[in-house]
Amino acid sequence: MAKAPLFIWILAYICWIAAANAEYKIYQDPKQPTSKRVKDLLSRMTLEEKIGQMTQIDRLVASADVLKKYNIGSVLSGGGSIPSPKASPETWVDMVNGFQKGSLSTRLKIPMLYGIDAVHGHNNVYKATIFPHNVGLGASRQVLFGDH
Repeated sequence: MAKAPLFIWILAYICWIAAANAEYKIYQDPKQPTSKRVKDLLSRMTLEEKIGQMTQIDRLVASADVLKKYNIGSVLSGGGSIPSPKASPETWVDMVNGFQKGSLSTRLKIPMLYGIDAVHGHNNVYKATIFPHNVGLGASRQVLFGDH
C-alpha cells in the first residue's frame, strides 16, 4: 500500500482542526423549534445588537456598511423612496441584496427585513402594475355598505 504524501496528511489535519473548532449554533438550525432558536439567539446577543435589531431605518440612509456597523434589523422604502429614477425590478433586487450582504456579514449573521410602502401595488417600480384600492375591494366581492 502506497504512503500518502506529507501534504495530504497536513491538509487532513487542518480540516480536522477546523471541524473540531466549529461551534454548533441552535439558532441557525432550522430543525430546532422556534422557541429554542429564539432563546439561543437572544442569549448570544449583546445589548447593542438587540437595539440594532429593533431599529428600522429609511433606505436613504442605509448601506451595507451601516447595516453591519449598527446591526440594523429593518430598512424601509417609504412613499416615493426609490433607488433611482425609473428603477427596474433588477435595480431593486440589487439594492436589497447589497443591504442584505451587510446584515449577513455581522457576527450573528441575522438577515434584515426590507419594508416597502406599497398599499396599492408597487408603484415605485418602473412599469409595475398598480391596483386602485376600490377596484381591489370590488374584486374581492366584499360588501361594505348596504343591505346583505
